[in-house]
Formats: sequence, C-alpha cells, structure tokens
Amino acid sequence: MTVRIGVIGTGMIGQDHIRRLTHVVTGTRVTAVFDIDSARAEEVAASVGARALPSGAEVIGAADVDAVVVTSWGPTHAEHVLGAIAAGKPVFCEKPLATTAEDCLRIIEAETAHGTRLVQVGFMRRYDSGYREMRKVIESGGIGEPLMVHCAHRNATAPASYTSAMAAQDTAVHEIDVLRWLLDDEIRSVQVLRPRPTRKRHEHLQDPQIMLMETAEGVRIDLEVFVNCQYGYDIQCETVGEEGLVRLPDPAAVAVRGRGRDSTAVLQDWKGRFENAFDTEFREWAGSVASGTEPTGPSAWDGYAATVITDALVESMESGATVGIEALEKRPAFYGGAER
Repeated sequence: MTVRIGVIGTGMIGQDHIRRLTHVVTGTRVTAVFDIDSARAEEVAASVGARALPSGAEVIGAADVDAVVVTSWGPTHAEHVLGAIAAGKPVFCEKPLATTAEDCLRIIEAETAHGTRLVQVGFMRRYDSGYREMRKVIESGGIGEPLMVHCAHRNATAPASYTSAMAAQDTAVHEIDVLRWLLDDEIRSVQVLRPRPTRKRHEHLQDPQIMLMETAEGVRIDLEVFVNCQYGYDIQCETVGEEGLVRLPDPAAVAVRGRGRDSTAVLQDWKGRFENAFDTEFREWAGSVASGTEPTGPSAWDGYAATVITDALVESMESGATVGIEALEKRPAFYGGAER
C-alpha cells in the first residue's frame, strides 16, 4: 500500500520532509501541498509530482490524501491538526503541537472524542539510536535508580531574530520531551538561572541559560542552553544513577592527526546530527499509517506537556523564581495514564 500524504507548509523543514517521504521512506508519496507562499508551493509540488492546493483545509479534505504532515508556522498548527482529526486522518505535526496550552487541550479533547490516536508530534530525539540505547539501559536497571541528569544543548550561533524565550520554546523543548521519555517521569518544577552573558550574542538575548528541573520522582536535571558557543552544534546528555551512569555518545567521526594535534570534527547544525533520527521517525510513522494502527511516537499529551513546561521556563527566566507545574498531574488514561 502506498500512503498518500498531504503536506501543509513548504518551508525549510517542510521541503526536507517532502524529500524524505519521496526519496528515503518507502511506501509513501506526497500528493498535495499548501503554503501561504503559493509560488513556492507550486514549485515544490511540481518537483515531486504533487498538486499545490489553495488552503490547508483543502489538503486535509483531498480524496487522494490519506495522512497529513503539518510543517507550517507554529500558530497555525492547532487549526490544521484539529482539521485532520475532524476528517479522521492521521496527522504528523512538527513541534510545537500548538503555541498555547489551551490549544493543545482542544486537540487532546478532539482526539479523545474521536476515540483513537491520530496525532504524532515531531520530537525526533526519541528516534536517535544513542537516546534509544540510553533508555534501554535505564529501563533495564543497568545504572540503578536515576538520581541526576546533566544536559547541554549548544549551537554555534543564533540569528538576531532568536529571542530569550526561544531558548526554552524552540531549543530546550527537545530535551524536555526526550527526558520525560527517558525517565518515564514528569517534570514538576523548573527554574532558570542567568549566567554571565556571552559577548558573542545579540544584545537583546540572554545567552547562555541554565535550566534546572525536578521530576515527580525527585530526579534533578540541569540543562545548559548556549546558542552562541561558536564551535559547533553539540548535544550532551548524562544520566547518573545509584549504581552507575549512562552517557549519550558523540556522533561518529574520524580522528585526524596533524600539526601536533589529534582531533575530530564537530558538527555545525542539527540536520547532520539528527538526520538518521528524522528518517527513522518517518519510517515508523508511515508504517503505522499503512497498517492502520495508532502511532507509537510522541502524542498530543506529550505536545501539551512540552508547551506547559516551556511556558513555565519562560516565566522563570523572566522572574528568576522557581515555578511549579501542576497541570500535568493527571495524565488521561487515553494517553497511557491512570487518571491519578
């Protein structure tokens, strides 16, 4: 069976996913696209033999679209995801699921009323081989009960359009999701510390930031977000348990010796670091659509949790206070909770 996919949003990430669905993932075909830039949509559609339609709603409703991928501007995500749920079509939504917690709850209510899961959120770190191996070690008890997690998320530079709030909303959000998944635990409080800012930042930006979090089980997490580190794209994660620790491996790279040095290259962007994870993510999602089963990836509840936690981080960054999180105490049974 070929899964026919409609894509809403043909910007950078949308084009990358269209390439992936056309040339990397088997059994999928992009049949319709929409973008507010109609000329760009027409060009992208022509390159893969698809149609450019005049609205996202028409992509969702098209008879030759079995499933939808949403890669449009964040504030439009809720509208398109809700439209896909109303049409009964599986929908893959790049993060954020929605830009407000209220819109995330609307999606959760609509999906719950539908009765089966249709929504998957694009947190690709869960599909990275290193993180998957870490989770196996933690689940097996290989390091005993987790006590602490140390993380870093570093980018070489950030553009002038990058804001202090985006450190949580666009950057740390990936760690937030993958840590909830790694630990099978919920974050209950957050605090943001503002170290001495780097001179390499744009003047309006607080960079770096240190984000402290505590889970319901008492695990302490520290996350350094540093988006002007200059040297490259560097993702680090180490979980310390009662009997040992597990550390995310660095990307494989050849060692070069010369001029008195033994060195390895550092990746410069997220594409190279997580390309394989993106591929695996879409293979597994497309497989669930083809088989008619519910997606197993990040759910609408996970999208809601990420938005609630990043909102709390922004509040703490602005106030300096520790912010408690109570909204996540009762995960619905529909999303694997016990309504506790």
